[in-house]
Amino acid sequence: MRSPLQAQVVQWLAQPGDAVRQDQPLLVVEAMKMEHELRAERDGRLAECLVVPGDTVNPGDPLWRIDAAAIQAPRRDSPTSAPEAATPERDELRRLRERLAFTDDAARPEAVARRHALGLRTARENLADLCDAGSFIEYGALAVAAQATRRSEAELIAQTPADGMVTGIGSVNGAMFGPERARTAVLAYDATVLAGTQGIRNHQKTDRLLGIALDQRLPVVLFAEGGGGRPGDTDMPIVAGLHVGTFAAMARLSGRVPTIGIAAGRCFAGNAALLGCCDVIIATRGSNIGMGGPAMVEGGGLGRFPPEAIGPAGVQHASGVIDLLVDDEAQAVAAARRCLAFFQGRVVPVPPPPLERLREALPASRSRSYDSRGVLEGLADDGSVVWLREGFGAGIHTALARFDGRAVGVLVNNPQHLGGAIDPDAADKAARFMRWCDAHGLPLLSLVDTPGFMVGPEVEARAQVRHVSRLFVVAAALRVPFFSVVLRKGFGLGAMGMTAGGFHAPGFTVAWPGAEFGAMGLEGAVRLGYRKELEALPEGPQRQALFDDLLARQIAQGAAIPMATTLEIDAVIDPADTRAWLLRGLEGAKLRDGPAVRTVDPW
Repeated sequence: MRSPLQAQVVQWLAQPGDAVRQDQPLLVVEAMKMEHELRAERDGRLAECLVVPGDTVNPGDPLWRIDAAAIQAPRRDSPTSAPEAATPERDELRRLRERLAFTDDAARPEAVARRHALGLRTARENLADLCDAGSFIEYGALAVAAQATRRSEAELIAQTPADGMVTGIGSVNGAMFGPERARTAVLAYDATVLAGTQGIRNHQKTDRLLGIALDQRLPVVLFAEGGGGRPGDTDMPIVAGLHVGTFAAMARLSGRVPTIGIAAGRCFAGNAALLGCCDVIIATRGSNIGMGGPAMVEGGGLGRFPPEAIGPAGVQHASGVIDLLVDDEAQAVAAARRCLAFFQGRVVPVPPPPLERLREALPASRSRSYDSRGVLEGLADDGSVVWLREGFGAGIHTALARFDGRAVGVLVNNPQHLGGAIDPDAADKAARFMRWCDAHGLPLLSLVDTPGFMVGPEVEARAQVRHVSRLFVVAAALRVPFFSVVLRKGFGLGAMGMTAGGFHAPGFTVAWPGAEFGAMGLEGAVRLGYRKELEALPEGPQRQALFDDLLARQIAQGAAIPMATTLEIDAVIDPADTRAWLLRGLEGAKLRDGPAVRTVDPW
């Protein structure tokens, strides 16, 4: 055997006369501070050792001689060879296994029991529910709180596992979309560790994972429960900690990847700020969300309040902070999986309810209100609709739905609120929703039934002019396909706002047969346009008869068929054909040229 490298002989592992087998280590040499085992090239008996420890050998120098003919050493796989003893666990592997055991919920039964007593789950239980089985790989599991100057290492390991923040990448909805599309960055504050506060190291962990999410374009799910910044980390010289990059890193994801935040329990300060950056906020009914918890409120001289009084879920749902309000964390996780699926790809379609029912979806009376959500439920793939932000901006419903398995964002006027008129909250809600869908490439469908923008001194005092104009500004920059269907009323600027700025802006604008159109509400048009004629008659039956006659003419002139005759809309369709129109539109529609949306307005 000749030396394969330049090295120094360290140790012989066999002696002359020993029986050896092929690939058995015989000699240890050292080169560049690394030891190398040199192995027997054949079975036989070691006849001669040609070097001794301390010798320096060069490539090609002889090292030993094996007499192959003298003996055939037993093979490792020979049926006569003795069974080998089990290899003992190496110390470093044992130490790792023991250390990782402290990150498991089983290592902290008291903390877990307290959590369950509140009706809440641990961070790891939520992660196990969200991610496909066996798919989660954890980053930073061995971190502990940066408090070594205050606590022992053993205490930190036992009481601050993962520094109160579990981060990693897992597969969500992998069975539906495959492993590549299912990859998701997941971050979960652990409320059983220092109240889920933001420590120095869990900021570092968050920054690391958010950077990976941005680089690899991974969607993000954030379990945000916790009390905000942690003042007790003393291992690093920090005065205020306002230089951390976590919040900018989270904001940088806006418009680039879908982000979903989940709040259960108490979510205050920095935790709430990260939650507020998310595209969709899902919260349990028992949650509290606020930019400052009780200590911060009291510290500002604003009084003393229990945590339950600050940002309760009912208030935050009505204010527009919460998109989806659910009963518990199990429902929150299910909702997160469902919302995330809209951005992961197309699914096997589920047939809609019988489309003929749409012909009876609207009341026979032109002035009777109805629940317009039923129209979308009757159009979309059965069971696919998810209504968002239902507690806020009641004048316009917003939803994610699927048509033939394809995800679409939907706007629907609500005649049960102000007759479908669009007020500031509804306009903000719709404009933000359009921008969000555009950022992630979801086509938009608008189901129109509005008398226009809300008017009057009260609504103008709420900056109505600015708010409703957002509909025009946002729609003008949309790249995604946009389609409009006028169900009943299409009046004035409000109807134009619901159709991406005007009836010819969408890929198509069609109407159901009973739809009515006008520059303003028809009743108002008669009262204003024919005021002299009406006031010339005495108030009573005669004036009312003239009004009814003039209104009937306006209705006839503004009906769907005359609108299509003058090409102001593209077609009048049977309600049962609405889905077919949309599917055909989606098949040929493409993104418009233009700059991509850079961010999604949190509001």
